[in-house]
Amino acid sequence: MKVMMVNGSAHAKGNTFLALEEMRKVFEQDGIDVEMVHVGNKPVRGCIGCFSCVSKGKCVFDDVVNETAKLFEECDGLVVGSPVYYASANGTLVSYLDRLFFSTHFDKTMKVGASVVVARRGGLSATFDELNKYFTMNQMPVASSQYWNSVHGMEPGEVEEDGEGLQTMRTLARNMGFLMKSIALGKEKFGLPEKEEWIPTNFIR
Repeated sequence: MKVMMVNGSAHAKGNTFLALEEMRKVFEQDGIDVEMVHVGNKPVRGCIGCFSCVSKGKCVFDDVVNETAKLFEECDGLVVGSPVYYASANGTLVSYLDRLFFSTHFDKTMKVGASVVVARRGGLSATFDELNKYFTMNQMPVASSQYWNSVHGMEPGEVEEDGEGLQTMRTLARNMGFLMKSIALGKEKFGLPEKEEWIPTNFIR
């Protein structure tokens, strides 16, 4: 089992990192390999809708998106962490995820996804919903915890004072590990769900 963890904060060792690190400890205790990727401080531009990835098999902009695409393909689960900016995720992270999901054409069905959000006070649930959409439109089950996957803190290290938030991270990691292992057993016995041919329906014809 392998989990790819994406730190979408501009700060490599800030509160988002500490929240993800709380999960990493549980994963490793559970025998799950973890690969942490820091993208929040990278110069990641947004998708331009050129569709070059369809023919090239990778994004036309050769940056951290292409560098981590293979890791995404190989992992059993993806955890995405972000600070809250204006009740939404870090724009750099959003650009990264837009291009990562759009330019990778492998089947993402039944990879487990989880989002983690960090804020001083508010905007957590809006950011949580925003990040979960990447999973739900790619047939990726979303791991849940005992509460929304969020922790509070502003100054570096403050999340360590949020006892419930850190417990939520640990519970999330345990639940995610269980779900990944259960899906692996299910795939081995039953295979993946049957897929229908896509029916693209445009509203303007």
